[in-house]
Amino acid sequence: MMDERFIRVQRTARYHVLGSVEAAPEIWIVLHGYGQLARYFLNNFDGLENGRCIVAPEGLNRFYLDAEHARVGATWMTREDRLNEIDDHVAYLDALAKEISRVAMPGAPVNVLGFSQGVATATRWALKGSTPIARLVLWSGSIPPEFDREALARLKHAPVDLVLGDKDEFARPEALDIAVRRLEQAGIACRKHLFNGAHRFEPVLLARLLGRE
Repeated sequence: MMDERFIRVQRTARYHVLGSVEAAPEIWIVLHGYGQLARYFLNNFDGLENGRCIVAPEGLNRFYLDAEHARVGATWMTREDRLNEIDDHVAYLDALAKEISRVAMPGAPVNVLGFSQGVATATRWALKGSTPIARLVLWSGSIPPEFDREALARLKHAPVDLVLGDKDEFARPEALDIAVRRLEQAGIACRKHLFNGAHRFEPVLLARLLGRE
């Protein structure tokens, strides 16, 4: 009879940084989507590091994106052994935030942005992790369905911005309204942003949200 067992191991995690961790008055930790690598994902934020430090951790699971094995991407998790993978990436992001805060300016807030698959990761981290998160931007992704109203209420300390393109290939605009209702029913302050575009960043809106204008 086959027996499934588990063992905890150490891993080396990679992250990339725009701006100075030590001199920035605020920190943004930005979580990439499915099949992306952190260094390329961070290109979307180039030029936005003035007045802040932007940190892009990379998902622990990498894979080849094409048959020629020329392109590599990363993912935060799959449905296989998902609960352990969720616990692992929550612990990873808590450890990263602790390391960043150790050298950052005293009192520098930690803000989080998740894009696509990174939305679920950001939400789970905010709800299950130990890192105080000052602001949460959820862009072109879904709030995980496993959290009920009581669980989502833990986000009350962090204003939430929900963003979606009106031509997104993976979600209809109504999905934005559904997410807003879920948060509002949990007593969460949130703003919604529906922009003209597809499953991508809109540069002007991104700059505005990072500056909270």
